Amino acid sequence: MATWNFDFLKHHILICNGSTCMRNEAEQVTESIRQAISQKGLENYIHTTRTRCNGRCKDKCVVVLYPEGIWYKQFRPSDAPSFVEALSKGVPYDQKVSHYYKNGKFKRTDYTVKGILKK
Repeated sequence: MATWNFDFLKHHILICNGSTCMRNEAEQVTESIRQAISQKGLENYIHTTRTRCNGRCKDKCVVVLYPEGIWYKQFRPSDAPSFVEALSKGVPYDQKVSHYYKNGKFKRTDYTVKGILKK
């Protein structure tokens, strides 16, 4: 089991591998993001983690970027190269954003399903 050195880490990408996302290319999304990171030699700067359900099933496939706090929806394998390219250049990837963190809370973008409150 590995223990990675995060001294140079800039971004942590959480990739939903819950059942709904898995039925909608989550495995391919995971692999394409990891491949794009590897091709650019960014393994020490961008870390990925497969998660279970993130609770936004209508947004499948869900990708979350930290520490920025940006949630992406309808992510596809073909999005990975431009996503990683933007991260490598330090510019925002503003495609497919569903939520972003601002002023201490998450804000939903236009055309993103609001969802229901937890009980």
